[in-house]
Amino acid sequence: MESDRVRIEVADHVAVVSLTRPEKHNALDAAMFESIVGAADRLSREPGVRAVVLHGEGPSFCSGLDLMSLMSDPAGLPRLIDRLRAGVPTWFQRAAYDWASVPAPVVAAVHGNCLGGGLQIALGADIRIATPDARLSVMEIQWGLIPDMSITRTLPRLVGIDVAKELTYTGRVFSGEEALRLGVVTRLSQDPFAAAQELAVEIAGRSPDAIRAAKRLFDESWTGPPDATLALEAELQRGLIGSPNQLAAVTAGLAKQPPVFIDPE
Repeated sequence: MESDRVRIEVADHVAVVSLTRPEKHNALDAAMFESIVGAADRLSREPGVRAVVLHGEGPSFCSGLDLMSLMSDPAGLPRLIDRLRAGVPTWFQRAAYDWASVPAPVVAAVHGNCLGGGLQIALGADIRIATPDARLSVMEIQWGLIPDMSITRTLPRLVGIDVAKELTYTGRVFSGEEALRLGVVTRLSQDPFAAAQELAVEIAGRSPDAIRAAKRLFDESWTGPPDATLALEAELQRGLIGSPNQLAAVTAGLAKQPPVFIDPE
């Protein structure tokens, strides 16, 4: 997928998704929203993709909404907020939450500004690696708004409700170091893009069936009741035991050789 907003490059089972509006700190206009949603949709169906790296080119991951552009486009804002479908109804929400629908794990590399909608997109990833001096904020309160890009499905799994409220009520900017202490990011790196690529390569070397099942297991069961979550564990495990990729993992482990896996269609 090539556009003036998002670029996708796939090599060795790893997809690198780059936000490509660096002169605007990858601020989100209508075209950026549509391109991000399109990228997630493509990678949900792309055969052979076992891990995804999501990052922003230039000085920032994503500085949030390009309000001037959205407000000046008569069709842009209404199109983004109009209800599209059941489940994940708006373009705003899909740009962040559709990454949870990508079967392969998504690793976000966060640097510079990661504000408002940019933070919510990063929260849609499975894992976040940030620079210590990254600038993060749930900043919608500054515009008299609430965060509405699927934050109810992401931030509560990372922090307590008091932390979520404090960040949302104030809209204050906090560093990557504080984000790690709060649990908003997974770990820190001076070069998060390189660290995310390294992690993605490691993930891509595991059985794609088991990785996809593990993502589904946690995403669907993190706060569910015991009867439902234990049933899902058993169901997913039954599908893996004795499968070609599970046997390939065992064979490779015993032989101390790199495994050869078959990618899901």
